[in-house]
Amino acid sequence: MKLAILKESAPGETRVAAIPETAKKFAALGATVAVEGGAGASASIPDEDYTAAGAELGSGAQVLDGADAILCVSAPEPAALAGAKPGALLVGALDPFRHRDQVEGYAAAGLQALAMEWMPRITRAQSMDILSSQSNLAGYKAVIDAAAAYGRAFPMMMTAAGTISPARVFVMGVGVAGLQAIATARRLGAQVSATDVRSATREQIQSLGAKPIFVEGVAGIEGEGQGGYAGETSEEYRRAQAELVSGHLAKQDIVVTTALIPGKPAPRLISDAQLATMRPGSVVVDLAADAGGNVEGTVPGERSVRHGVTVLGAVNLARSLPADSSALFARNLFNFLSAFWDKERGGVVLPEDDEIVRAVTLTRGGRIVSDRLAG
Repeated sequence: MKLAILKESAPGETRVAAIPETAKKFAALGATVAVEGGAGASASIPDEDYTAAGAELGSGAQVLDGADAILCVSAPEPAALAGAKPGALLVGALDPFRHRDQVEGYAAAGLQALAMEWMPRITRAQSMDILSSQSNLAGYKAVIDAAAAYGRAFPMMMTAAGTISPARVFVMGVGVAGLQAIATARRLGAQVSATDVRSATREQIQSLGAKPIFVEGVAGIEGEGQGGYAGETSEEYRRAQAELVSGHLAKQDIVVTTALIPGKPAPRLISDAQLATMRPGSVVVDLAADAGGNVEGTVPGERSVRHGVTVLGAVNLARSLPADSSALFARNLFNFLSAFWDKERGGVVLPEDDEIVRAVTLTRGGRIVSDRLAG
């Protein structure tokens, strides 16, 4: 089986879908690994490291020629895959809802497109979950970026010239990114609080030494929500949460918002009026900026100042840590493909009735087969 790793073409993409470590592991399984020259440059991986791991280097056309699987980070344009043989696997973060036209292009080309961000949240798939690995880094980087934009220190400091109070950090949305944001802010010495619509996260917040801020007396989401993600709440809960958050926001120095609902615009957590209640010099990092934003008026990829508050419209922060994010992403892909490796056939065999395969498969046999994209 031949695996192709192309240089990423999406604007701003710094990651690569395979690192020398995973190239060597694929080769040990019996695969031929072909890497486009310079594919790892943005992640500080020279071509020589790939060849030392047993990979072949070539141009894009050479790498695609005869490939049975194409590994990518961001969804490539179908035209960039011209020459790929029908039936080849395309494995990566394909963002199907926002790139439906590209998915249709993959189907027309006869590719079997697999969206790794649709990996089910089950125990067997944990090591394959790119959302978790990349969100973990994004949560860390959100706090680091907030600290850089904040005009004061994070920890309490007792000096001969007086005492500096610790920064107050509020994390809204306690998934993987939110938990890492809490942990990072705590390590930097901040006083941290957090909230989520899922009641099960209360203990997680407390386990990290942060204060849980929850609506009392109105039901939110019990447990973890469908597929491990938060869903939509009742109008009564949203009103109660808005009232609670408004009072808490006014006392905060740093806010990190992380709330996302798959396939839908990000929920609005902070209105412009609420932003205006925050102290001048405060910082808000909106990790959902690319999905419409949790903060009213967030501009994706830009830093803006409103009511004296700096708002960072964070977009794919994992890209700003390319070496680590590439390593984790590449291991996720290896864990997925190796789990379905058939030694006798010398390649990947994906049973159509497997829970993981059903969840991530977008196209097969020239058509879109994913129920989530139906219609």
